[in-house]
Amino acid sequence: MWLNGDLFIQNMSKQKTIKQSFSFEGKGLHTGLNIKLTFRPAPVNHGVRIVRTDLPDQPVIEALAENVTHTVRGTVLQKGDVQVSTVEHAFAALYAFGIDNCLLEVNAPEFPILDGSAKFFVQKIQEAGTEELDAEKDYFIVRKKIEYSLPESGAKITILPDDVFTLDVHIGFKSPVLGNQFASLDSLDDFATEVSSARTFVFVREIEPLLSMNLIKGGDLKNAIVIYDELMSQEVMDKMADKLNQEHIDASQPRYLTKLNYENEPARHKLLDVIGDLSLIGKPIRGKVIARYPGHKINTDVAKIIRKEIKKQEVAAPVYDDSAEPVLDVNAIRKLLPHRWPFLLVDKIIEIKDKSIVGVKNVTANETFFQGHFPQEPVMPGVLIVEAMAQTGGLLILNDLEDADKYSTYFLKIDNVKFRNKVVPGDTLIFRLELPEPVRRSCAIMKGTAFVGGKLVAEAEFMAQIVKNK
Repeated sequence: MWLNGDLFIQNMSKQKTIKQSFSFEGKGLHTGLNIKLTFRPAPVNHGVRIVRTDLPDQPVIEALAENVTHTVRGTVLQKGDVQVSTVEHAFAALYAFGIDNCLLEVNAPEFPILDGSAKFFVQKIQEAGTEELDAEKDYFIVRKKIEYSLPESGAKITILPDDVFTLDVHIGFKSPVLGNQFASLDSLDDFATEVSSARTFVFVREIEPLLSMNLIKGGDLKNAIVIYDELMSQEVMDKMADKLNQEHIDASQPRYLTKLNYENEPARHKLLDVIGDLSLIGKPIRGKVIARYPGHKINTDVAKIIRKEIKKQEVAAPVYDDSAEPVLDVNAIRKLLPHRWPFLLVDKIIEIKDKSIVGVKNVTANETFFQGHFPQEPVMPGVLIVEAMAQTGGLLILNDLEDADKYSTYFLKIDNVKFRNKVVPGDTLIFRLELPEPVRRSCAIMKGTAFVGGKLVAEAEFMAQIVKNK
């Protein structure tokens, strides 16, 4: 697999949400459960989020590619132990109508399959209407060709520069019923009439393996195009129909067992899936997407890679003037933090605001940890980068306290730690810690980033407790 290309961000037009709430009730494709799904308006910069209303504390999952964990017969989003599957049809409808912000409440681990398309989602959005919000929409502008492939399957997605979002999809199967097909979308304005009614499809030969994987418990001829292309005995066909609680079907000749809405409905549905999966980038694309043999895996792989590139561009390093007077020098830091050599990992603080702080650590060859990590190729341990970020965050909290020397901060939790580049002797680490919400009950939640030479090298989220020393 390979990728090349660049992404850029541009602000154009306004963010949107739906004008009013609406709900669906229907069967889950894989669980067979009766499911209720509700769409609600959401404010600026909320994004698309899913709430599992059937679980304690009603956990939330953001509709972003980094939360995709599985792609077998649908896209699965997961955060911690909580997951929601078969989300792509609803997301395609939201994307087609330019809806950036929406809260989706569901009482099961998947969305209802309805008729296997996005038609009913589109109808409800049209009835509810959309509303512009007072904030600019972020577009991802493709300036150079982006290409990603999975050689083992022959799947490939290419994204080219264009003034608008367009999409071409090519599919191909070794089947006497469904061979090669093509579908295209030149404008999202055509999604409702040309794409939204295209249903998911399944081959009869796939049904038994899917049932053995505990999937498609809710599958039937009403929510999928069923393709019979490999002959089997009438007895085997009848047994399979009984398992699915379906009427018996003549097994004498290959054919579509479902009447098609379009001659190339399978290709149109694959196009729908690509839109839904690429919506997990979090913002709309301006570019031409060409997908050959697409599936949920390659679709979401591309979305994940683009998300990583976007994140690099959106996280800007603090400006550092090494000649400027520090806000806190090392002596002032020692009055606030209990740490001492060799574990004091912040040399100075160059900026403090109400909800953020910027600190500096000069990494030298004399650091004790370089004696063993590693003698021939010295690299600063990631755990110490995280510790240095946490110490910087502690200074933000303690600096606002009276008698700060009587308090300490302790880790309660560290989440979403990522290391992007090595830190070596001679580097100057710049830390930015932010408080996304007020300190509550002596607990602080912080988001930390670390930079070297303007490049992001690490990031993490922290929860810390403020404790009075004994």
